[in-house]
Amino acid sequence: MFESSNTDLEINPKFQALKNAYPDFIQDVKNNTVFFTDGTTMEFDDMREKDFVTRLDDCDIEDMFSMVYVVPDSMPEYLADAGRMRSDDLFKKMYGNSAKAVHSNLVSVDWFGQKVWFSKNNGAADSLSATAYEISQYPELKPFLKSSGTFYWRPVRGAKRMSAHSYGIAFDIAVDKSDYWLWKSKNNDELAKVKYSNRIPKKLVEIFQRHGFIWGGAWYHFDTMHFEFRPEILNYAEIVKP
Repeated sequence: MFESSNTDLEINPKFQALKNAYPDFIQDVKNNTVFFTDGTTMEFDDMREKDFVTRLDDCDIEDMFSMVYVVPDSMPEYLADAGRMRSDDLFKKMYGNSAKAVHSNLVSVDWFGQKVWFSKNNGAADSLSATAYEISQYPELKPFLKSSGTFYWRPVRGAKRMSAHSYGIAFDIAVDKSDYWLWKSKNNDELAKVKYSNRIPKKLVEIFQRHGFIWGGAWYHFDTMHFEFRPEILNYAEIVKP
């Protein structure tokens, strides 16, 4: 049994958000170390100064909390991409470090007449099922529900870091009613200015968020079809909100 770190968790909201999000995998976080339930450890912060692009491409766990997630009333602030940074080391640890390993953790989820594959780890698939149940209470949302893909082991388009779809925790829907920054910008320059666009209803976003999913439409680099199971990001936003 690892030594309790209640004081560390109270002092560091990032530690608290992470531990509370993934209790099946994370037993403790203290002294810049994540202690996993299988007895292994991982560094929390590599202590390197990073610019925006480096945080995307070479993200440690601490970098994931470098921004606070918020759904803006209009266009997100420049480079406000909370949750777009992912520690591949952490997610490979929790969901699988290869396509085969991730696939072994996938289960089928009923999604409005379709079967979609989602990771059972950390309760992600159960959360998607709960999301579907709540959405079913709002028939006006039906035009936005067609699945366009969940699990797909691949890097992010135009980059070397892994897509969240690689881990079976991301879900794209309603492509024909969606907007994506790369479609607008015509290039993958992460620092270029882009004009925001969105057609996804706020009600749909709110339901997904209640069940642990962040929305790609909240990002400056918007991806409005994209929902991603990231309870640690939502936990952190709740802890540090004014």
